[in-house]
Amino acid sequence: MNSNNYRFSSSIPTLVLSLFAMILAVILAIAIFVSPALAVDYNNRFLIDEDFSGQDLTKSSFDHSNLRGCNFSNANLRGVRLFSANLDGANLEGADLSYSDLESSRLTHVNLNNAILEGAYLTNAKFDATTIEGADFTDVILRKDVLDKLCEIAEGTNPTTGRDTRDTLYCY
Repeated sequence: MNSNNYRFSSSIPTLVLSLFAMILAVILAIAIFVSPALAVDYNNRFLIDEDFSGQDLTKSSFDHSNLRGCNFSNANLRGVRLFSANLDGANLEGADLSYSDLESSRLTHVNLNNAILEGAYLTNAKFDATTIEGADFTDVILRKDVLDKLCEIAEGTNPTTGRDTRDTLYCY
């Protein structure tokens, strides 16, 4: 057997093992340094006055939870479920609630200033004494009575999306 053939055939397994080790190292580095947000189940909990400000809560669930007075300012709440949640007095200023489910939730005395609600579900949500300056309601479907109430107080421009609150609510 030619010695060149022997060296070539014995280096193939070494090459395959080295390639496998490099791929494994890259996968581990990605898993360690790029940790994605993990959705958390907060359903049916009493979380009164909790501080969630600035947190990434993407796709978490707060269905039927009592979130009275909670601070969600500047939190990432994209795709979060807040179905039938009590958010009385909560601070959602600057929060990203895009594509979240807030159906049948209680949004009384809530600060939604500069929040992004694009594509959020707000069917049967209750709004009373809510502030919405700079909030972006793009593609949000609201009942006529709720829309009329929000249009009475709508003002400002969302600093992130650049959209006027009145325009996103189609107030005329």
